[in-house]
Amino acid sequence: TDDLAAAETSYDYSSYSAANPFLSYLYPQSQQSYVQFPQSAAQPAYSPAPAAPVYSCGQYMGPACRRSRYRTYDGSCNNLQIPSWGMANTKYARLLPANYADNVHAPPVAKSGNPLPNARAVSFTLFPDVDIQDRKWTLVAMQWGQIMTHDMAMIDGTTQSKAHATQCCTDNGQLIQSALSSPLCFPILIPPNDPVYSYEMQQCRNFVRSTTDLDRGCSSGYTPAEQLTVVSHFLDLSIIYGSSDAVAASLRAGVGGRLITDVRGNREWLPQATNKSGTCDIYGDADVCYTSGDVRVNQNPQLTILHLILHREHNRIAGQLALLNPHWSDETIFQEARRINTAIHQQISYYEWLPIFIGLQNSLTRKIIFQTQGWVNDYDPSIDPSTINEHSNAAFRYFHTLIAGRLLLVDEPRYAYSYNALRLSDHFNRPGVIEEDGNLDKLTRGMAFQPQEESDQWFDKEITNYLFRNHHRLGDDLRAIDVQRNRDHGLAAYNEYRVLAGYPRAVQWTDFGDLISAENIQKLAQLYERPDDVDLTVGASLESHVEGTLVGPTFLNILSEQFWRTRVGDRYWYETGDPEIAFTIEQLAEIRKASISRLFCDNGDQIQLMQLRGFEQVSQSNPLVRCADIPAIDLSLWRDVQGAGWPAPSPWAAK
Repeated sequence: TDDLAAAETSYDYSSYSAANPFLSYLYPQSQQSYVQFPQSAAQPAYSPAPAAPVYSCGQYMGPACRRSRYRTYDGSCNNLQIPSWGMANTKYARLLPANYADNVHAPPVAKSGNPLPNARAVSFTLFPDVDIQDRKWTLVAMQWGQIMTHDMAMIDGTTQSKAHATQCCTDNGQLIQSALSSPLCFPILIPPNDPVYSYEMQQCRNFVRSTTDLDRGCSSGYTPAEQLTVVSHFLDLSIIYGSSDAVAASLRAGVGGRLITDVRGNREWLPQATNKSGTCDIYGDADVCYTSGDVRVNQNPQLTILHLILHREHNRIAGQLALLNPHWSDETIFQEARRINTAIHQQISYYEWLPIFIGLQNSLTRKIIFQTQGWVNDYDPSIDPSTINEHSNAAFRYFHTLIAGRLLLVDEPRYAYSYNALRLSDHFNRPGVIEEDGNLDKLTRGMAFQPQEESDQWFDKEITNYLFRNHHRLGDDLRAIDVQRNRDHGLAAYNEYRVLAGYPRAVQWTDFGDLISAENIQKLAQLYERPDDVDLTVGASLESHVEGTLVGPTFLNILSEQFWRTRVGDRYWYETGDPEIAFTIEQLAEIRKASISRLFCDNGDQIQLMQLRGFEQVSQSNPLVRCADIPAIDLSLWRDVQGAGWPAPSPWAAK
């Protein structure tokens, strides 16, 4: 869901900011020092470190880090030995070596040297629109997945939904001949037999290649190009707080540890963007367009709502911490609220969401999650937590299959006959609808009530013909973009990842029969010359699913590896028992009560009823209950009482 990605580079994501170096813990070796735990309001919790230079490719291995109770915004210094691991503006990891036609950056070709099949033809042949709804899971399961992928990755240098500085095709699909000489242009050509675009005489859809270390001048030109992500790789709520000190500072209210909000209609909303027309598809300045820690916040109404819910959750927590600890400074309240909010995000993502998508048993067996009431102490500084290219740009994108083209507006009683619905493509980058007529709650209830689409090879036409159409009749094809992005990033062939997942290499087409249906193998053979040519994003999307998961074995292997690394490679993971940064066991027990339904109850406008398991559809075994009956985190355990006699040392006790 990474390319379903509004403007992917609107902010200046410089690695560090001299203006607000809250968290630039980059000191020369001689000055390495230790940051104390939160201090009183009289003394700010940070002493600014000298501003560090911007490292354009993240190959930074210089000064030592200062130890801190809190994460940096850009992800630096999470790993004290290799400070750039997981940091914004650094390279994706890879599971297998890149597969470029020239071994440097040219998009892959077939083994014969011929072009690979047209990406749009692959899309309409293998991934058409058949409306089959999931029988168990709700639309917010899909939507939370987009929150997770945006938190962990944003391709540098591309934009799908806003006009790019590099135009390879006009808005109405005509090829710009002069642009074809640009190394950034990789347009999706429209085949003559296209069932949709050919009727409008369209020749192509714009597609601009991702920025790499080669483009930034940090690679020799003889080694394979590597793409960069401009947000931190960790699951750290960078979508809410930003991936640089400057963005983080711009979102803070400066009092009470709060994030800025705009109040309209007696409700708190995300702050307005300064450059509305550069971010949203709007008619005028009166239209709503938001800013948040991630520039993709306005991309679709339900993504915007989850941003708002997590933004409000920060302020809800900060408000309670301020009442409990009136002596705390703005800085301490802010960082503690951020720390709790991030822990809630990690708890929901790993213990509520992941078992649905990659299976409970698989998650336990691969030590991605644990059945424990204690701390989990398996942080490993030798594990690179970086987002894996094959994960972000192939495996996780398969879940575009779950996107529904209509968003239900659901009232409190959930009476089926009363629903209205929004057409998704009417509201890409036009978030104002959430402020109209109680729609915030209606869409929030709808997310937790309507089914997501089935996890299968069928993709909704709202994203395969109308993506980011911005008042035009037609838009882009997200599935064709997925295929093109797979090639842009030089991902190895599907066959290689089959082998990585423990399956035999397919030599002839029928060898795919252990995981792919005969009908789909026949279509693959019509599109591709040989099994070794099939794209990862295509082949793995056609596999029959592993029982208890929403994916086939090849993607399951990639997803599982990513989520294991994301946890084990994060020194600040919320379950750690590291005494410098850990929650107490009692606090951790509270955080483990977090749920998507509780988030909705606490931060919607007037939501009264939710089912206990919000990612699961309402049923006899998962009925609607009053919000008061859904477990909530008791924040009184964060009262700063010196020497309170907790089993673990009080995190605020004098060191």
